Amino acid sequence: MEMLKRPRRLRGNEKIRSMVRETRISKDSLIYPMFVDANIEGKVEIEAMPGQFRYSLPALPGKLKELSAAGIRKVMFFGLPKEKDEKGSGAYDENGIVQQALRLAKKEVPELYYITDVCMCEYTSHGHCGVLKGQDVDNDPTLEYLARTALSHVQAGADMVAPSDMMDGRVLAIRNTLDANGYEDIPIMSYAVKYASSFYGPFREAADSAPHFGDRKSYQMDVHNIREGIKEALSDVEEGADIIMVKPAMSFLDVVTKVRDAVNVPVAAYSVSGEYAMVKAAAAKGWIDEERIVGEMAVSAFRAGASVYLTYYAPEIAKLIDEGKIG
Repeated sequence: MEMLKRPRRLRGNEKIRSMVRETRISKDSLIYPMFVDANIEGKVEIEAMPGQFRYSLPALPGKLKELSAAGIRKVMFFGLPKEKDEKGSGAYDENGIVQQALRLAKKEVPELYYITDVCMCEYTSHGHCGVLKGQDVDNDPTLEYLARTALSHVQAGADMVAPSDMMDGRVLAIRNTLDANGYEDIPIMSYAVKYASSFYGPFREAADSAPHFGDRKSYQMDVHNIREGIKEALSDVEEGADIIMVKPAMSFLDVVTKVRDAVNVPVAAYSVSGEYAMVKAAAAKGWIDEERIVGEMAVSAFRAGASVYLTYYAPEIAKLIDEGKIG
């Protein structure tokens, strides 16, 4: 049988497979999410996310130095305040937990790039992502608090802010506030396409951010929709977003691709807490090869079109890249 085309010629060994690889992964594209907690000493493991911790301020620099040594140079901070109130005032307090963490991190580990989650759910007594009007989040008044939060983060040292609240118009409100205060060069990574997903369960334990009533379906996106996600992405780009995020990653890779094709800015994918917890649980049972699964998940996000990957497995992925197992 005469065959001129033999795709297996380019699969014969690792040297040629790596040469013709279509998807490339770099440690420079990884962001590691971290939880900073004003209520603990040292570090406390998150039960639903084995291997992940909440860190006190004194414990934070040690972990940051460990990440830097592994080649992870970008982190995102989430904060757990000492006290909560209806307006989430801890989010924009200049001495809030994230603001303190930023000042400490910039002093102790200045080589890292610091991104902050901008939202109110960790700080409000009701657990929703803004101020309330009755039983619903009041969109427009919330914008002022989000903009104040972003500004306070930047003033404390944030290199980038990432609003995750899903309020209409929040990117423009943040952009205008930053620009008016001389921070025109600070980028915004918008959680533009954030679904009301069941994959967030472990995060809500980690950040103590579960809503005390109802759910977030009136502001986060319906998991059935994709055209709506493109609309959200395009709208946020028009408002000044520099990077567009799709969240979660694994079950929404089709959305990553569609958004990548629609916008002219980088696209990020967030591999969320539920994805991490499922892999950990299955690996603990011996049902999967954790290392290979983690590598495949990362590759799939980049293959779908992501330029940036947020993941709790960032250190493990960096090791896989160093060992030449992915990359």
